[in-house]
Amino acid sequence: MKKLNLLVLVLSLMMCTGCAQRRTVPEDMGVSDVGETDIGASAGNEAVSNEEMTSPEQADVIDVGQEENIACIPDTPLEISEDYYSAASEQGTLERLEYTTYESFSYEERTKVLTKNAYVYLPYGYSEDKQYNVFYLMHGGWANEATYLGTPENPNVFQNVVDHVVQDGRMEPVIIICPTFNNESPNDSDDYGLELRLTDNYHNELINDLIPAVEGKYSTYAEGTSIEDLERSREHRAFCGFSMGSVATWHTFEYCLPYFRYFLPSSGDLTSDGQYMESIVTDSGYGPEDFFIYAMSGTEDFDYSAFSRQIQAMLDAPGGIFIDADNEKDGNLAYRVQEGNEHNAEAAMQYIYNGLV
Repeated sequence: MKKLNLLVLVLSLMMCTGCAQRRTVPEDMGVSDVGETDIGASAGNEAVSNEEMTSPEQADVIDVGQEENIACIPDTPLEISEDYYSAASEQGTLERLEYTTYESFSYEERTKVLTKNAYVYLPYGYSEDKQYNVFYLMHGGWANEATYLGTPENPNVFQNVVDHVVQDGRMEPVIIICPTFNNESPNDSDDYGLELRLTDNYHNELINDLIPAVEGKYSTYAEGTSIEDLERSREHRAFCGFSMGSVATWHTFEYCLPYFRYFLPSSGDLTSDGQYMESIVTDSGYGPEDFFIYAMSGTEDFDYSAFSRQIQAMLDAPGGIFIDADNEKDGNLAYRVQEGNEHNAEAAMQYIYNGLV
């Protein structure tokens, strides 16, 4: 199987702008405006018991190429160029993917079937003759699967950004998936307590239903949709989210490490227990070399303090699992802070952009 360094891909994805149609800028990109609480998108500090996961097969070391070509994360987040909001001449396409899953709180009983949608971005020139890395992008509170990229009928301006990155050769063409943790109602993400529970449960749907639906239809590095196939292709899969989408990202790290190598959480914390975060890695049979986390927040974000405490607790944890670095060769955790950024849609877009360029 051909190896691609997904981090290089992820660190060069969103510097684009495309679509001849006029695209709307989303008023809300999943930002939970909860000024009444200091914890913001925090999912609490109690350690949640990890599900038993299949021990991974020994993975090959990623070939990151010659040292001088290793992608390094800048000291401060990059701004999105105004040019990237306009249409690119080479435009990707959005598709609506319908799949079936089960009601979240009774998932294991599988008694209530739900039909859900995810939006799929296919890069310009997508071909079944090529294999593509997959970037799963989760929305936050007061949002849904159409928040970031829009719909085929009404795409958002952020697709332009992605189109330009691909067109300019700043990243390998990638498939982007925008799903939702909303359960039985499109308004589920309006309820802070409910969405905490839904993001904690989402891994069931993600692994058993969404990923097989996506990677069974589109041309990815997964040779099939069995658990073993998904584990073998983990190096070609990333999960990203802002605010409650960040909480979903941490839960994906918690429950789905055998299926994902790259994680991009921003401004949404899970726990300040660094030792518990280490146990997620070791209990899954992995080590420091088997994942990379690129985390971001802003100094005026209501979750900045709690988010920063989690990152510091991870770096200070006794096992030495989490290693601060600006590239994948030297460590596995990069944390960047934007001075003055608040907890809003503009910040969300900037962080996702930086996770991809």
